[in-house]
Amino acid sequence: MTVSRRIEGHVATLVMDRQEALNALDIDTLRSLRQHLVEARDNPEIRVVVLTGGGSRAFCVGADLKGTASSPATYAEAFFRAKEPAADSGLYIRLMDLSDLDLCKPMIAAINGHCLGGGLEMALQCDIRIASQGATFGLPEVVVGSVPAVSGLHRLLRAIPSAAAMQMVLTGERIQADRVLEWGLITEVVGPDALLGRAMEIARRIAANAPLAVQAVKKLGSQTAHLSHADAQQLTELYWGVLRDSEDRREGRQAFSEKRAPVYVGR
Repeated sequence: MTVSRRIEGHVATLVMDRQEALNALDIDTLRSLRQHLVEARDNPEIRVVVLTGGGSRAFCVGADLKGTASSPATYAEAFFRAKEPAADSGLYIRLMDLSDLDLCKPMIAAINGHCLGGGLEMALQCDIRIASQGATFGLPEVVVGSVPAVSGLHRLLRAIPSAAAMQMVLTGERIQADRVLEWGLITEVVGPDALLGRAMEIARRIAANAPLAVQAVKKLGSQTAHLSHADAQQLTELYWGVLRDSEDRREGRQAFSEKRAPVYVGR
């Protein structure tokens, strides 16, 4: 199994596990990861996903250049194909873009080592990122004559100050965890042995909240980022109204008045 899954309570932990290749992404790994994410999306018992890498050396170092060999198909042929056949025709980068999965459940990246290229682009698609001491980050594509192919620069510019993002991408340098913590790319740096435990602690705290409200917050975060204040407020009000009459909102208010922990059911 190139991606393993473990479920604890309402949290699914997915492990990209190709340690011999520093958890590089080949076609099989990408398809397995996407399938696990779809299952997490469609399982109402799963409320949070933790994504990490196998072993202690790497979270993920990006695409496996041996496992994503070029296809005889031209780029034009691949471009006009759907995602799966396009991947078989050399456009494997489409499988690395998770936006089509519409995963409205929070994802936490537990970054346990090198997080480079497509690995960083994968982490940038997570909502929360924490890292172990010694983890490194980079988008080194310019070093090998390419560009970050999965909106890496676009997402990085939204995650950290623009000058820091441009320096990171233009130089292709690897940046230490403590430095990117200062930039805001990650929220915490912990010891290697504490990483998964801390990720699970955050995940369980999120999972204890009302699931529909959590999903609404994630969708609002992505859908309102580019909107004007007025348009963002209009969409926010719509989500607020959708949740207003839910069982969970009534339970939350009742639990507050009764001074007890709420029991949410996702309805």
